[in-house]
Amino acid sequence: MSRREKIEAMLVDDPTDTFLRYSLAMEFRSEGNSEQSLEKLGELTRDKEPYVPAFFMAGQQLVELGRIDEARGMLRDGIDEARRQGNSHAAAEMSELLASLGSLGEGSDADEDDDL
Repeated sequence: MSRREKIEAMLVDDPTDTFLRYSLAMEFRSEGNSEQSLEKLGELTRDKEPYVPAFFMAGQQLVELGRIDEARGMLRDGIDEARRQGNSHAAAEMSELLASLGSLGEGSDADEDDDL
């Protein structure tokens, strides 16, 4: 039985276990299944009490996939949620990643305007 299968089996007993759900998302990531991972992380960010680390991990994955605008949105939402929950360390980490993006991914439509 694979690690992912073990996590999934434990989730059958407690489908609301945040740590197991996060672990499953990370396992999908390690298997190279980014879309499944992002789906699971997204679910964690939409919980009644959002799981702050899920915002950061989703932001990192989105950057790796070149989905910079989505990453920015996820990180901004995560910073807001981390502050709401009093987690200044997580807010600072996400702020650093957001700042490191600079203008990356911006202006992709600018080249098209040159043809006008």
